[in-house]
Amino acid sequence: MLRKTLVIMAACIAAMHSAAAQDTQSDDPLIVIPAEEANLDEYLWTARPVVVFADTPADPRFQQQLDFLGARSPALVERDVVVITDADPGANSALRQKLRPRGFMIVLIGKDGGVKFRKPAPYDVREISRTIDKMPMRQDEIRHRRAVTQ
Repeated sequence: MLRKTLVIMAACIAAMHSAAAQDTQSDDPLIVIPAEEANLDEYLWTARPVVVFADTPADPRFQQQLDFLGARSPALVERDVVVITDADPGANSALRQKLRPRGFMIVLIGKDGGVKFRKPAPYDVREISRTIDKMPMRQDEIRHRRAVTQ
């Protein structure tokens, strides 16, 4: 049941992204992965995982956070964000063991594998983007993109 709920939520986010992509001409979808399928080592130096924890997929904060992420997914895709969801404390995933959430929590992990922030409430994509944009590696990415386009 939990897996089915997560798959449905991932499909909803993908559908929202699809509608947004038509407006922004982005072909890259926001990647949403259940925690049991995620390995943070796969994203080292290539992506910035945003991990969303809850004690149940029915938690309104969990739903609100996924809505926030889906509504502005092109901004996240541009910043190499991968969303990992974990709404099953009983599964005791490796991420849950490592990050030790208490109820709802959102965690941003940098490309270097370090935890950049933990928030106990839903966090807007604009704030996530601002945090990422202040990171030295992101600053380098922006400078590189400007140099390539000039």
